[in-house]
Amino acid sequence: MVKRKYQYLLESIINSVEKQEGQFSETALLSTRLLNEQLMLTYAGVCVFSIENNLIDQIAHQGGSVDVIRPRPSDCSEYLDELKLRRVIDALDVATDARLNCLYDNYFSQKQIKSALDVAIRINGHLEGVLFLESSDPRGWSESEIHIAAQVADQLALTLATQRAYETDERLTLFHQAIEHSEQVSMVLNLNTDIVEYVNGAYHTISGISEQKVLGRPVTELDFFKQSPQEAYSALSLIKSHQAVKREAQMTRPDGSQYWVRYNARPFTTKRGNDYALITVEDCSDERKNQDELERLAWRCALTGLYNRSYFNQALEHQDSGHLILIDLKGFKRFNDSYGHGKGDQLLVEIARRLKHFASVNHTDLLARVGSDEFALVIHGAGDLDEKQLYERFIQRLYQQLSLPVLIGREGFDVKPVLAIVSLASLEQQFSPLTCTDIALQYAKQKQGELIQVFNYALLKSFKESAQIERELQSALKGREFELYYQPLKDLQSKQYIGAEALIRWHHPKRGILYPGAFIEIAEQSGIINSIGEWVLESACKQLNLWQRHDLNISMHVNVSAQQFFSTNLYDQVWKLITRYRIKPRTLILEITETELMEDIIYATNLCKELAELGVGLAIDDFGTGYSSMRYLKQFPISKLKIDRSFISDLSISPESREIVSAIIAMASALNISLTAEGVETIEQEQFLSKLHCHHAQGFLYSPALREADFSQFLVAQSVANARAGVSPDSRTNSRTNSRTITRAVPKSIPG
Repeated sequence: MVKRKYQYLLESIINSVEKQEGQFSETALLSTRLLNEQLMLTYAGVCVFSIENNLIDQIAHQGGSVDVIRPRPSDCSEYLDELKLRRVIDALDVATDARLNCLYDNYFSQKQIKSALDVAIRINGHLEGVLFLESSDPRGWSESEIHIAAQVADQLALTLATQRAYETDERLTLFHQAIEHSEQVSMVLNLNTDIVEYVNGAYHTISGISEQKVLGRPVTELDFFKQSPQEAYSALSLIKSHQAVKREAQMTRPDGSQYWVRYNARPFTTKRGNDYALITVEDCSDERKNQDELERLAWRCALTGLYNRSYFNQALEHQDSGHLILIDLKGFKRFNDSYGHGKGDQLLVEIARRLKHFASVNHTDLLARVGSDEFALVIHGAGDLDEKQLYERFIQRLYQQLSLPVLIGREGFDVKPVLAIVSLASLEQQFSPLTCTDIALQYAKQKQGELIQVFNYALLKSFKESAQIERELQSALKGREFELYYQPLKDLQSKQYIGAEALIRWHHPKRGILYPGAFIEIAEQSGIINSIGEWVLESACKQLNLWQRHDLNISMHVNVSAQQFFSTNLYDQVWKLITRYRIKPRTLILEITETELMEDIIYATNLCKELAELGVGLAIDDFGTGYSSMRYLKQFPISKLKIDRSFISDLSISPESREIVSAIIAMASALNISLTAEGVETIEQEQFLSKLHCHHAQGFLYSPALREADFSQFLVAQSVANARAGVSPDSRTNSRTNSRTITRAVPKSIPG
């Protein structure tokens, strides 16, 4: 790459009319001007020597006046000998460099030069002049600067030789000798006969073919015409129409090695009217290699070697047939967090390897990593298959291959792939294929068993409905379309109602009352759940304050979403609310499901303890459906467990459910944790729970969720009924109201 740094400068000189026509003075002026500009010099110039006549002729000069010229050859014999022997004199400090002693007093000091680079202009080993580069500031001369100066000096030598060759036949020999030392191939082609009349030794260096096998032969016998005939004949046609050609081509040497060349062909006509073309060729393999590497970095995933999303998107635009498959790894984030990014990367590499094998077997190369743990590929050859055949022949086989355990080190890890498929031919033009597979992927993740979903327009319709709900949720908060309903919690020992669970309802202007199941999941995916959760929590605290001001001694249960729980500002929000509404200690209880509580044990533990210090109770909702352990139950400051309704509904028919519920009640009793059974609907269920000393219950047996006014009337009616039955309101104090607290990390609202 060092040699290529100033390639454009060199090409400008080589391809100039002045150089091609052998106009030495004009070429020297052009060269010094370009060098002065590109290398940011103080002065640049060219001098020609006539040692025999003891003369020096300054041909070109850039950067200031020409009042001070270099001494005559007889005054600098040591300097000239150094140029003849070494060719290059690179002086950091001209005042101390012994090679330049003869130039310092009468030249450098007067021009106030600090550093200089002198390169000999030699023809056939004979010193003809010098190209000098000078700086008034001290500077070291880099390899690339020395290299370009040497190449420019070569071109000046060629130009000088050409100029002299036009004058005498003897000097034409000098020109040949000079050009033979060039690193570039120089070839002269007779455009009337198509015969190669001259080629230098660089041809063998670059191509591996002796120049003798080319010289005097038709140009069509060159390897270029054999390996790239279409491009070669096209270039020849342009040259014959008096057009210059500059192109690149990939070639193969006789030993099988490949290389890239950049060739320039410029036609010219001699004074005798003969048409020729000067063709120069240089090896640009290193440059192309770097270019290919940059392209690889731009279009490839560095980890897996697959195409990246940018490339895949562009390639996908040209695909109008086949099937697009999008693959996601379910639980990959948790895997990364649990085992580290190193093992996560190894997992991705193995999945990429399996996909490469599948793509190879099915003859497709359009395979990419389009996300952190998302891959995409397009398969062909399934156009005539129905969905069942497509599933059996391609999709299921791919799913099974990806589902195989991945061995990392000595440990095996299970993989849970999620696949979404869309037929590109069946898509309407306005729909993006990746967008459609993204939609199908979301539905696939919600499935049980094999997580595979083929896209259809029913999914799109459902997605559009969800998107519509998402947009409507944005205005629902501002339009006060939400309302809290309250489902009572009953103490099974005292027969009193000791609490209420706040459950959100949406009074949709067109669809009527919507339960949480219709919109909470959409709110979570869109991020609106945090705003909704904040509204629910404040509304519940405000209502609890009103009840407490009217001496209604009940607790308020509020569901908290995972996003709200882990949002880092829940503690501040709760502190402000209990302070503003003067909530009594242990009367506000936050609920979160056990599965989501386990997402970040350390954070959850610290937050639970902080909330407990504020006097806020914490309950695990849907207990029994997640994976809590006894260790975590002891670790968290939990005030209540809520047995999931699925166990309660099966009490009368499932011995397993009865055993599970009995075990949960016994465990809670041993840990001194309050217990609530959800979804109680029959007397038999209540009697079973009461017999085992379950503390509280809620469900349709007592009441569905009620609006605030109806809930107050319900409590009054129950109070009157209890009074008639002789149940003392004070007996509720015997119920277990443990002061321990718990938190919750997931959105949960139960449609009562």
